[in-house]
Amino acid sequence: MTTVAVPAWTRRRALALIERNFMIYRRSVTPLLNALVEPILYLLSIGVGVGMLVGTVPGVDVPYATYVAPAILATTAMNTAFNQTSFGVFIRMRVEKTYEAILPTPLSVTDIAVGEVISAMINGLLTSIGFLALMAVGGLVTSAWVLLALPASLLISYAFAAGGLAVTTYLRDFPDFQYIQLFMLPMYLFATTFYPLSVYPEAVRPLIQVLPLYHSIELVREPALGRLGWDLLIPVAYLLAFGSIAMYVATRRMTRAMLR
Repeated sequence: MTTVAVPAWTRRRALALIERNFMIYRRSVTPLLNALVEPILYLLSIGVGVGMLVGTVPGVDVPYATYVAPAILATTAMNTAFNQTSFGVFIRMRVEKTYEAILPTPLSVTDIAVGEVISAMINGLLTSIGFLALMAVGGLVTSAWVLLALPASLLISYAFAAGGLAVTTYLRDFPDFQYIQLFMLPMYLFATTFYPLSVYPEAVRPLIQVLPLYHSIELVREPALGRLGWDLLIPVAYLLAFGSIAMYVATRRMTRAMLR
């Protein structure tokens, strides 16, 4: 197989694409507000609604809504970043042909990839800030360490933005997005978003623990509940590795597709 020579990138050129993206985003805050609608509905319907039946989470000793809220914050960062570099990039690559117009400029394919991922990270951080503010207003914050959710959301956004970019390079048409949901939706439901790992049979727990969303939730939930430890380095290392591998795949596949 022919080796793909991935072009270099520079901070200045990647910043040009980020600036281009935000010149478009600033015309309307609707996409960011829409990204908050679904997590708010989950928080109200499951966190608060089901929480009235559950009460305090056994073994954690916090109200159910307080337990679920940090996990939904993690999924908010995940969905915002992943959607931007999957559906958004697919549109720009296959429908609008935006990148074909950009490539004759000094920007390289790698500049585009890095710029898209950083743009998604910024949006993931913004939606996380919005959701964290709602948690505070709703009385769902129990520890000042919850502020660590913000740098955590940047790392989560990086991992899933890079993952979304890599996945997008394999998509052929819009129906292929259904395959993404076959993975994303079960992961959202079973990666300890709504209940502890301890409720699963022991044979199933290792499968849950390899999911990137599981590590994302751990990285947000533990500090949010005031529990800090060296074991938090595990999700940090996992998400860094996951994002870096995905970025490696994405840049090579984008280079092969766009410069052939």
